[in-house]
Amino acid sequence: MMLQFPDLVKMKTKKMVFEDVYGARDSATLEQLKELSSKRRVIEESINESSFVTEAIAREMYGGFTSPLQQDLHKLEEYLPLLENLIFHADLVSSDWKMFRWTSDLKIRWASSLSSSSFFNLRVPRFFQIDNLRFELGMTLFLYGAILRERALEVLPTDLVQSATLFREAAGVYHHLAHEVLPMLEPALPAERPPEAISSVSTVMSLICMAEAQAATIRKAEEKGTTVGLLAKLHYGVTQLLDEAYDMLYKETRECKDISSRFVEFIFSCNALHELRSQKFLADGLKIAGQVGVAVGVLRLALSNITKKMPGEESWKSVFRKEIDDVSEMLRKFEHENEFVWHEKIPHGDELPLPQGNKIVSIIPYNPKRWERELAFKL
Repeated sequence: MMLQFPDLVKMKTKKMVFEDVYGARDSATLEQLKELSSKRRVIEESINESSFVTEAIAREMYGGFTSPLQQDLHKLEEYLPLLENLIFHADLVSSDWKMFRWTSDLKIRWASSLSSSSFFNLRVPRFFQIDNLRFELGMTLFLYGAILRERALEVLPTDLVQSATLFREAAGVYHHLAHEVLPMLEPALPAERPPEAISSVSTVMSLICMAEAQAATIRKAEEKGTTVGLLAKLHYGVTQLLDEAYDMLYKETRECKDISSRFVEFIFSCNALHELRSQKFLADGLKIAGQVGVAVGVLRLALSNITKKMPGEESWKSVFRKEIDDVSEMLRKFEHENEFVWHEKIPHGDELPLPQGNKIVSIIPYNPKRWERELAFKL
């Protein structure tokens, strides 16, 4: 079982009407601005939970999908190419003061799902306003990646291959955000900005999605009867990816102290859980190789470490308890066998083998689409 962190999709936004702000020079531009507003409105209603559309009508409207997450992905995939086109044409006339004023009048406002203030004041989300179209693009893409990730968790029990693919797609979205979108926004960011608008946070998210993709791949490998030695390395590969994410987030929190402590705990807990699983398979492999004493030492150290890392979230605790019970039972059996059959010395500390990791998943690159239509403004 994987730990759940659904909070990422809990972003909020305020209504925007593009045609009320931007001066269109012709009817075609006006219609495209109206279409932008229309496509965004359904996203607003979905994430703000203000839609009154029935399930049957929603299924007909949004690609025939029954899953609300698939419907939301469909909505975003219709909006993003139109937004990319607006940004393309706005950049061509970005030096004009009217374009700057219009974008300011748009009042682009989003509430963070990663901000610590969002958790302390749940009933009244704190909205950040940044007058830049790339802020709108960045937050929309962050939401798109978060929903892809939730969809991956939704299909995990029934289709491990599809789940891993969706995690890899989400990692690609966050990689694109970190390297192509947010660096261009950075000069315009005020001191108070949501974590989602910071490049390094998107890099952290890309690493987390990669780790989750590898975790799904490991479950498939277990079904196929992969050797315990390889499973140990794959689990430790997840730990290594999460180590990178945790280290990067730790550096970022020194600059942006508004990141949710629950999010930090999620990364730390996932790391600890996969390290325990890696040590469990490592010990199993050692026993098969006839090194029962070393296997006992590995399990004792693993249990000693994990008890210091028990998370506060109750649903995460239950996953930890199950893993701890499994490892404890394995240790009991190994100790009993060693005591009555092998009589091997139990090594400690530096005498134990160091874990080795193997990272086998890669991102699926996100390729932005732009609806190539001419836009003409009254400048």
